[in-house]
Amino acid sequence: MNGFEKRAAQKKLKIMKTTMEMLKSWEPKRLRIADIAKEAGVSQVTIYNYFGSKEALLSESFKDFIEKAIREFEDYIHGAHSLKEIIEYIMTMERETYSSLSPVTVKELMIEDQEMFHYIEERYTNDVLPLMVKMVEDGKARGEISNKVSTKGILSFIGMYMRSSGEMLDEASKQEDIDAFLEEAIHLFFYGICGREQE
Repeated sequence: MNGFEKRAAQKKLKIMKTTMEMLKSWEPKRLRIADIAKEAGVSQVTIYNYFGSKEALLSESFKDFIEKAIREFEDYIHGAHSLKEIIEYIMTMERETYSSLSPVTVKELMIEDQEMFHYIEERYTNDVLPLMVKMVEDGKARGEISNKVSTKGILSFIGMYMRSSGEMLDEASKQEDIDAFLEEAIHLFFYGICGREQE
């Protein structure tokens, strides 16, 4: 990459980073190229030259956000962490995403945009699911997961838990001690309401 290409890549990343920052307080529909250009310190023409449209900029910025999250998750999974630590990490990431991007924004970016929805589905199937399988199988090998439960059953349970994470994080935000609430949620995830069963 020559000097010009490097500067162009840095400028493009800055525009995408600015866009994601602005999405913390703006709804995607209300966000304008003029607002992003002003905040990023570039011209509107520069943004159109790099991305072509606001929709393409939002799409590329959100895809970059997802790619980084997957890479970080992969790095964490391959580290020396217990299953409990990994689940805590996932919940922390969910909480951080939820606190920085409103559910309305995430819904608009992920669900209402069919191309984005298919992209996320594909990334989940090809990248996230194999990491989840590894997480479960490593947990079984270390004796952290009961042999009474299949990998498929555990993944289904985790899936249900994650699908309701928005509601859970909503509830957490109403608590005086959010960390204590999430710690309880993690305890319930692992041990239910009856504590740990002796095998």
